[in-house]
Amino acid sequence: MPELPEVETVRQGLSRWVTGRRLAAVEVRHPRAVRRHAAGPDDFSAVLTGRTLGEAQRRGKYLWLPLDSGDALVGHLGMSGQFLVLPADAADGPHLRVRFSFADGDSQLRFVDQRTFGGLAVSPGGAQLPAEIAHIAPDPFDPLFDADRFVAALRKKKTGVKRALLDQTLISGVGNIYADEALWRAQLHGERPADRLSPAQARELLAEVVAVLQEAITAGGTSFDALYVNVNGESGYFDRSLHAYGRAGLPCDRCGAPMRRESFMNRSSFSCPRCQPPPRTS
Repeated sequence: MPELPEVETVRQGLSRWVTGRRLAAVEVRHPRAVRRHAAGPDDFSAVLTGRTLGEAQRRGKYLWLPLDSGDALVGHLGMSGQFLVLPADAADGPHLRVRFSFADGDSQLRFVDQRTFGGLAVSPGGAQLPAEIAHIAPDPFDPLFDADRFVAALRKKKTGVKRALLDQTLISGVGNIYADEALWRAQLHGERPADRLSPAQARELLAEVVAVLQEAITAGGTSFDALYVNVNGESGYFDRSLHAYGRAGLPCDRCGAPMRRESFMNRSSFSCPRCQPPPRTS
């Protein structure tokens, strides 16, 4: 699933291509794409048509486009959702779910989603911050993010530190890939109890989270397949810089020990057995 760097890359592309443009028509090609819009596909199209889009915003893994009505178009990419800016005469393709046409007659915005796990909705009055995502914590790049508060909250968590990093009410945007990368950099095992971290360790971990996310944003995110691309259809290349995720059996880039894979919440964790020893159970 796309994490903060991938969603931020999409946000930047949307801001460049759709800010200030007025919607002339909105065509819902698959109702599942707007299942979160309780009033249904026809209402979704009606409330958006004629509206002008503001600059794209993001909280964690959610995107929204403010509307001149004060409402917002909210989107989550799910596993395979894509916002693509394409010429109006470009072929639809088999996974087109929603088409947005603009009054200027130039390129279209299309929401494409092979697995239809993503979704769009209109949030009434949500231009500043949609109520549907207000419970999600700010991410480290949000002006509202409070590092001291995060460190204090992290050190109170009675859980493994990786599980805490994935808690979107504590810090948003961090998923499996970047949690593993930050923990590798901080030389912490994911099962290390968060409440046993010293203040210095917690701050170092936060610094590594910020660093890895920023580097991934610069690289356009991580693309393992064609399901994640930016609005121009281009893949990110941070997968070339991964030190932990997906590297089971390969030598650790720091000490040379074979990297390990462990089961974690129906997913996988990757770490170095030498640099990141698991916590003692006794």
